[in-house]
Amino acid sequence: MSKEKIKVYLYTRVSTSIQIEGYSLEAQKSRMKAFAIYNDYEIVGEYEDTGKSGKSIEGRIQFNRMMEDIKSGKDGVSFVLVFKLSRFARNAADVLSTLQIMQDYGVNLICVEDGIDSSKDAGKLMISVL
Repeated sequence: MSKEKIKVYLYTRVSTSIQIEGYSLEAQKSRMKAFAIYNDYEIVGEYEDTGKSGKSIEGRIQFNRMMEDIKSGKDGVSFVLVFKLSRFARNAADVLSTLQIMQDYGVNLICVEDGIDSSKDAGKLMISVL
């Protein structure tokens, strides 16, 4: 009998054409997918915002759709994977309030490139300091 895999969402964001070329959505996805495979996670949803600033979560349609999906519990995810914390949000208040909402629904954040996992004490500390 095989163990059920941990379910995750991927979230990617770029705000400018320079970022699209420099740290493309594909590069972000590729790194996160490799991380998911390595950790035996099952990707059950992918959300992508292009040309959207990280200063506010307002207007980020896919981000907000992902949050609604988390609240609905439709996929039973345990984590949201992002490439870096700056792809999730740049505003500290948004990071902390959104993360609290996610955790209220049993979902944590993993920042693959930053090595941050909000389900661990060290990860919570790093997020609160940043």
